[in-house]
Amino acid sequence: MSKDDKKEPGYVLGTEEDGTDSFDTITALVAADHQHDIKLRTMSWQKTACLLAGEQVCLAIMAQSWSLSVLGWVPGIITMVLCAFFFWVTSITMHKYIMKHPHIMDICDFGYHVFGQSKVAYVFSAFMMLANNILLIGFHVLTGAKVLNTLSDHTLCTAVFSIIVAIMGIIMSAPRTLQHVSFMSMFSSACMGIAILLFLVFAGIEAAPLYGYNGNYPTDGPVKTYAFPLPGTTWVACMNAVMNITFLWVPQILFPTFISEMERPQDFPKALAVLAAISTILFIVPSAIGFRYLGQYATAPAFGSLGVTAYKKASFGFVIVPTLVIGVIYANVTGKFLYTRILGKSRHSHSHTVVGWGVWGLIMVGIWVLAFVFAEIIPSMGDFLSLLSAAFDSFFGFIYFSVAYWQLNRGSLFKGLGKTALTVLNIFIMLVGLFLLGPGLYAAVEAIIADYAGAVTPAFTCSNMSI
Repeated sequence: MSKDDKKEPGYVLGTEEDGTDSFDTITALVAADHQHDIKLRTMSWQKTACLLAGEQVCLAIMAQSWSLSVLGWVPGIITMVLCAFFFWVTSITMHKYIMKHPHIMDICDFGYHVFGQSKVAYVFSAFMMLANNILLIGFHVLTGAKVLNTLSDHTLCTAVFSIIVAIMGIIMSAPRTLQHVSFMSMFSSACMGIAILLFLVFAGIEAAPLYGYNGNYPTDGPVKTYAFPLPGTTWVACMNAVMNITFLWVPQILFPTFISEMERPQDFPKALAVLAAISTILFIVPSAIGFRYLGQYATAPAFGSLGVTAYKKASFGFVIVPTLVIGVIYANVTGKFLYTRILGKSRHSHSHTVVGWGVWGLIMVGIWVLAFVFAEIIPSMGDFLSLLSAAFDSFFGFIYFSVAYWQLNRGSLFKGLGKTALTVLNIFIMLVGLFLLGPGLYAAVEAIIADYAGAVTPAFTCSNMSI
């Protein structure tokens, strides 16, 4: 289906002159959607906030104590605060741009439009989105297998546990609307919150952690925290710690799809404000407490540093719910993109037909099977995620939105002190994106080379992958 097929008759993408025209267009889009059997544009801002929290409150939070153990208090906290600030600025820019062009349905449409309706940008965005989402789903398949390994004391092959997780993911991916997925997100956020709380309690009551990357306690000396990186810390290690923090704060690849399924997309900043408040607390406070009690023994995820097996199982076990639900969210966004490419504007795309549900089911099976394969054949998934994080975050967290700001403000970039300050800020955001794309990718590749110099886990392994 061509891009023109997605436009309503008489409408030219990007011709709105002001917010009033955009709101009229949104009203027309919602009215047209509500005539279908399967209605997409139904989410309130409250349900969108639940969906955002479900996607953001994830296992990656538990890797931030490790980032602090590499960077130290000062660079670590500064990086977290800056990422939070950039997250808010870029997300608001994205929303403003979509409000000017409300036909945007996903990050691919966003890339197509922000780069001057370029088909090359559309194809590039599509490739990056598919690669990012499927590999992240694969990461969650692998994480689910780790959880089941840990809880069961490795009673089955890891590959079998991965198959179980993939099957559960396929079943949970049946809903075709994000409104239904948002209900799962509430339980996901709650379970991850319980996991974090239990970890903090257990880390606090333990006499000392057990495991660290430099050996079991007290091989690396007494637990200590520090303001700056320890002597001997490499630039590559610091850069990967920074990318680990950045990765947690860059979910915008999903936002255009979320906004496109809101009944009032103009209310998205309300949902975003809820997410920003939750994220600021959950991303920084548990990480700081974890670093305080684990010090240089912090691992990623931090559950692995706990010394009592019962503590580890009790806290890490709750992670299975967000692992599956976040995989479902990414699968839904990915599936919708493929689904609309296959069925276009036919009645099957928005009705309860055998063809429509059959195509949706096959797409979901394909996504999860491919994710399972990636989870099994890539020996060091964490390294590849670091590599892909540098590539994806640079574009979908920084570069795209700096360009969007320029498109929104052409002709008035330096009009007044306030606008000049915003322009300078967005230039800096662009430079951050380019830095991640250059030195960030270099650091990720160096980490992969170092890890592959040692032993690697074989594909489709039965090896114990408990934390």
